[in-house]
Parts: sequence; C-alpha cells; structure tokens
Amino acid sequence: MSCDHDHDEDGKLPVPDHVQEAIRTLIRWSGDDPQREGLLDTPARVARAWKEYCQGYGEDPAVHLSRQFEEVGGYDELVLLKDIPFQSHCEHHMAPITGKAAIAYMPRNRVVGISKLARVLHGYARRLQIQERLTAEVAQCIWDHLQPHGVAVVIEAQHGCMTGRGVRTPGVGMVTSRLLGCFLDDDRSRKEVLSLMGY
Repeated sequence: MSCDHDHDEDGKLPVPDHVQEAIRTLIRWSGDDPQREGLLDTPARVARAWKEYCQGYGEDPAVHLSRQFEEVGGYDELVLLKDIPFQSHCEHHMAPITGKAAIAYMPRNRVVGISKLARVLHGYARRLQIQERLTAEVAQCIWDHLQPHGVAVVIEAQHGCMTGRGVRTPGVGMVTSRLLGCFLDDDRSRKEVLSLMGY
C-alpha cells in the first residue's frame, strides 16, 4: 500500500491515502465520480473535517476543571450557564446533532471559570455520540471533579438522522436531562434550577 499523502490547497497536514480512498469509495457507492473536478479534493477535505469533528477523542474534558477557585466571597448559590451552542454527530448514522445546553451546579466550596463548563460540553460533544450519553457524561464529569452539592445538565438538540433522512421531520427537538445531588434529591432545588434553565 502506498504511503503517499496529498495536501489540500491550504497546505494543511496530510491525510493518509487509505482514509481518502475510503471516502472515494463512498462517493462512488453514492453514485458520483470521485475523479470529476468538483470532487477531486473532497476526500482530503472530508477527512480533515472529520478529524476536527471528532477532536474530543484526543482530550480529557476533565482537564478544564483542574483550575478551581476557593475565594468566592462566601457565594454558595446556583451557578448556571445557559444556551451553550454545540455540535456533535450521532454514532448511529454519523449525522449532525446541533443544539444547546444548560449546565448548572451548586458549589460546595470551589468554583471554576464559566467558560470551562462550555469546554467540558464541547470535549464530549466532539465525539460520535448519543444525546443521552452526552448529557450524562457532562454531568458526571462536573460532579466528580468539582464535588458540588448538585449538578444539573439539560440538552436540547435536533438530529440530522431524523430531520434529513428516515421520517424527515425538521424542527423536532429532543430534550435530555441529568440531575445529581441536591437537584435530584430536593424537590425545591430541582424546580428552581429547571425554572431558571427555562424548563
């Protein structure tokens, strides 16, 4: 097998031949000609795009929670980040999942920068996923590493495997949630956080 690599017009890192050939095979199987002008560079572009879509495999999302702050001026109420956009791909059809998340926690004695919550979400989203697992992974990561009184994660997303194929029903959103600690055990805390999240 050849070990040659092609570079795209931007001179980016090479893509292995066997990866590009797999994409050419898919193009042929779909009914098109990978040798026509508009598709010549497509295999390399698609491969790089998928490397980017799945870059979460190369990181541990928990690393974003390693820098914590204990001087919070006695603040011990809810911390909530809403409407965090994300994109993922479903593991069943490799179709896009596009949505937004709300992440909340009730700190015990330490907090993290709010951007870190979004980074945890993106670290798990940039893998082949199902929405249920993504929701659970984000919540568990925050629970394990911040050790707060409670964690709540709600994700609302549209799935390309449902909107662009199969039943073809655009505009349908799926909502998943994972509640831990006080948000699971205490009815008042649960109602408060879900209300603030808009649910």
